Amino acid sequence: MYSWLTTDLDIRTVRRRVEFGRTYVVRPKGEHLATVIWLHGLGDNGSSWSQVLDNLPLPNIKWICPTAPTRPVTVLGGFPCTAWFDEGELSEDGPKDVEGLDASASHIANLLSSEPNDVKFVIGGFSIGAACALYSATCFTQGRYGNGSPYHVNLKAVVGLSGWLPGGL
Repeated sequence: MYSWLTTDLDIRTVRRRVEFGRTYVVRPKGEHLATVIWLHGLGDNGSSWSQVLDNLPLPNIKWICPTAPTRPVTVLGGFPCTAWFDEGELSEDGPKDVEGLDASASHIANLLSSEPNDVKFVIGGFSIGAACALYSATCFTQGRYGNGSPYHVNLKAVVGLSGWLPGGL
């Protein structure tokens, strides 16, 4: 298990240290063919999803369930809770936390960087975790993060449950 991993993200004019919570890993019960990063929803953590995923009849998948940083969330009136990025409103015209999205997408890419190259990489999530997974997939298709830095992970699939595609790129 990973614990209290951090990501330093260079954003052209800002350098911010983001502290992520504990990461939970469910090891494959069979041959390791795919690694799925699964991202929880707002206010949740990786532990709750790892317990659910451990019971799925998918023996060839390694599940990595990180915990988002605790941050104030604008849509909740600034209440601090675990969130992959700050969300102000769910609209096309609302402000976008590209820095927060990039920090989380970078953290996910860092988790995948230590995985074997011969397995398939998948990112999925629920709610705000789905939004972050879809943002990561957008970074993959464009070959760059929102800040222009190159994105190097070769994704094979993305899964989003009850989520949305956040703007920013």
